[in-house]
This record gives sequence, structure tokens and C-alpha cells, in this order.
Amino acid sequence: MAKRDYSRPERTPFPRELAVMITRKADAMARKLEDEVTRRLVRDAQRALDQGYSLDQIAKELGLPKPA
Repeated sequence: MAKRDYSRPERTPFPRELAVMITRKADAMARKLEDEVTRRLVRDAQRALDQGYSLDQIAKELGLPKPA
């Protein structure tokens, strides 16, 4: 009966250049998402202000921390 090798295969080293490219792409995606969320929150807050909601009501509804 032949012995089997159950150890994990040796991994190819991860190229630094690829890691940098991934980091840059992730950063760009995060900035885009942050911009979209900010626009949405501002739009929703403005709509609520126009409807007469108070600052506290809007902050609570949007899940914003209370000002210090």
C-alpha cells in the first residue's frame, strides 16, 4: 500500500506588485462607496428636514451618534 501525502501543497509566493494593485483597487472601491453613502444620507436628511423632522429625530432614524 502506497503512502499518501496529505500535507498542504506548497504555495506560490504572493507577488508584492499584485498586492499593491489589489490595495489600490480596494481603496478606490471604498472611496466610491463612502461617497455614495454620504450622498444618500445627506439626501435622506434633507428630505426629512423639509418634512419638518427635528435634528434628533433625523439622527436617530439614520443611526447617527448624538453630538457631544
